[in-house]
Amino acid sequence: MAGSATRRFLASRGLPERDLGELPESAKRFPDGAHYRVEIPSTEGPRAFEAVLDEAERRSVPVVRISQGSGVFMHTDEELDGMARLGAANGVEVSLFARPNAGWDSSAMARAPVGPLVAPTARGTEQLVAVLEDARRAAAHGIRSVLIQDIGVLSVFAAMRRTGELPADMQAKVSVMLPVANPASARVIVELGANTINLPTDLTLAQVGAIRAAVDVPLDVYVECPDNLGGFVRFHEIGDLIRVAAPVYLKFGLRGTTDPYPAGLHMEPQLVALARERVRRARLALDLLEREASGEFETSRAGAAGLALPAKALASVTPGG
Repeated sequence: MAGSATRRFLASRGLPERDLGELPESAKRFPDGAHYRVEIPSTEGPRAFEAVLDEAERRSVPVVRISQGSGVFMHTDEELDGMARLGAANGVEVSLFARPNAGWDSSAMARAPVGPLVAPTARGTEQLVAVLEDARRAAAHGIRSVLIQDIGVLSVFAAMRRTGELPADMQAKVSVMLPVANPASARVIVELGANTINLPTDLTLAQVGAIRAAVDVPLDVYVECPDNLGGFVRFHEIGDLIRVAAPVYLKFGLRGTTDPYPAGLHMEPQLVALARERVRRARLALDLLEREASGEFETSRAGAAGLALPAKALASVTPGG
C-alpha cells in the first residue's frame, strides 16, 4: 500500500491512517445527547436575528445558534446589546466574527491572485491587537462565542481565556476561512483552544469521518453554502453527514448570493430576506431528513447544554481592560 510507513506512523500517533471510506457511525454526541444542531450563518444584526427567530418559530426549525461575518467592530453598542438580549431570551447562541483581517486592510497581496491564502490572517501586531479587542468588546456586551480565522489569534484568545482576560466560558468557533482539512490539522486546532470547527465546505463524507475520529469537539458543516465558498447543496447527504460527523452543527447558507460583508443598514431589507430564506432551506433539509431517517437522530433545543449563550448580565470585562 502506498505510504504504508507513513500510515503506520499516523496510526502510532492515534490518527486515522486513511480517509474512512467505510463511513463509520460516530458515537459522539452533544452534552444533551443530541446528534445535531441547526445553525443559521450570516445573520447580520438584530433585525436579521429577529427574522431568523420569527421564521424558525413559524416553520418549527430548532435553530440554536446564529453566526455573523461582518465583525464585532461593525456593530454599535446598542446593536451588540440587542443581539445578546435576543440570544439570552431565546436560548440561542450568538457567535460574532472577531475582525479585521488582511483582506480588509491595505494588503496588496490579499488582492493579488494568491490573495485567498493570506486574506484571512491577522496582518501584523496591530491587527492582532485589533482582532483580540473585538473579542474583548464582544465579551463586554455579553457575547460568549466569537469566530476566529487566524491561528495566532486562536492561541492568544485561549491564553486570555485561561488567565481571566476573557470570560472562562467564552468559546472559540474556528471559521471556515481557517481551513482544517485533515485529522492532524483538526487536532492541532483543538490543542490551540478551538471549541468548535468549521470544516471546508467540499470535504467528502470519508474525509469528514476521518476528522471526526481524531477530535471530540463539534464540527460545523455547511449543508448549503454560498457561491464564494463553493455553492454546494448537500441536502441529499444530510443523514450521512449527521451519522458520520455527530456532534455536528448543520449550517444553512444560500447558493446564488453574493458576499454581504461588511453588512449594514444600506442592505437591511435584503439581509432580512436572506435570513428568512436560510431558515426555509433548513426546513427543506430537515423535512428530507424526516422522510429518510425518521426518528433516527436527535436534535438540540433552545438553551441546550454546551451552547455559548449570551450572558444575561453584561460581563465585567471591558475593551482594553
